[in-house]
Amino acid sequence: MFSTTEQVRELFNSFERLRVLIVGDVMIDSYLKGSVDRISPEAPVPVILLHHREDLLGGAANVALNVKSLGAKPILCSVIGNDAQGAEFIKLLEKSSIDKRGIIQASSRITTTKYRVIGNKMQMLRVDHETDLDLDEEVEKLAFKRINELIISEKPDVIILQDYNKGMLTAPLIGKIIQLAGDKNIQVVVDPKRKNFAAYHSIALFKPNLKEIREGLKIEIDPKSEESLRKAAEFIHSRQDAENVMITLSEDGVFVSHRNGSSYDSSVIKAHIRNIADVSGAGDTVISVAALCMAAGLSPVLLAGLANLAGGLVCEQVGVVPVNKKALLDEAVSLLTINH
Repeated sequence: MFSTTEQVRELFNSFERLRVLIVGDVMIDSYLKGSVDRISPEAPVPVILLHHREDLLGGAANVALNVKSLGAKPILCSVIGNDAQGAEFIKLLEKSSIDKRGIIQASSRITTTKYRVIGNKMQMLRVDHETDLDLDEEVEKLAFKRINELIISEKPDVIILQDYNKGMLTAPLIGKIIQLAGDKNIQVVVDPKRKNFAAYHSIALFKPNLKEIREGLKIEIDPKSEESLRKAAEFIHSRQDAENVMITLSEDGVFVSHRNGSSYDSSVIKAHIRNIADVSGAGDTVISVAALCMAAGLSPVLLAGLANLAGGLVCEQVGVVPVNKKALLDEAVSLLTINH
C-alpha cells in the first residue's frame, strides 16, 4: 500500500519525466460495425449492414498509446509493410502524435491488420491479415541499427519488449537489444509469447499470462495455488535471470515474485470487482504501467498492484483503448493508499 495520497500523486507526476522505448509487433485493429436484421440467402450467415469503420493502433503501438496516456514519452520501434495498411498505420501514429522515426517499412513484410466484424454490438467474426515469419537478416540488421540510434538519441529510462509472435522480435534481435540495454544500464521489461519465451535473459521484469506460462514452460499451473505459481516463477528467475516475474491471472488478479538476496518473495494481488466489457488490450496496459513503475523505482508489490488496477480499468471499456490516467490515479488513491 502507498503511505499517503501525495505519494501516489508524486509517482504519477514522475511518469512525465520518463522516456520508454517500445520494441515489438505492431498492428492495426480495424472495427467494422453495423446492424443485423436478416440471414443471407447464399449461406446460413448473418448479413451485416455496415454503419461505421474505425482503425486503431494495436499491439506494441497500443503499448505506446498507454505510455503516452500516462504522461511519459513513448519511442516506438517496429517493422511494417510497405503497403496500404502501412500507410494507414503511419497516419494513425501521426494522428496520435507518436514519433514515427522508429518505424521501418519493408517490402518483404505486410502490416498486420485484425478486422473485427461487429453486428448489433456483438463481435461476430475476426479476420487476421498478417505474417508470423521472422524478419529477414537484412531487415533485422536495419531494425537493430534504428534501435541503437534511438537509444543513443533518446536515452530511454526503460525498454519494453512487446512480443506477439509476428516475427519482429527474433531470438538474435532479442539478445542484441538486451545486451545493448545492459551496456547502457537500461532496465528491460518483457511481455512474452510462446515462440521466444526462453530467449529473454538478464531482464528486470518478465510478464507472462497463464496461457504463455503453460505454453512457454510446457507445464500445467493452478492459478489458485500460490505454491504452483511460485515454482513456475522461481524456474523463470533461475533459468532466465529475471529480477522480477509477474504472472497475470485474469479474474484471479496478479502474482508477483522478486529476488530478495538469495531467495524470492512472492505475493498474489487479487483482482477488484469489475463490469468486464472487453479484455482486449489489457496486457498492453499492464506492461505499460509496470514499465513506468519499474523506471520510477516502485517496489514490486506496489508495481503489481497498480498494474493490476490499470488492467482492470481498461477491461470496462469496449475495444482496445489506453488507460485513463486520471481514472487510474483516483483508483490508486482510493484502493491502494493507507491513509485515504
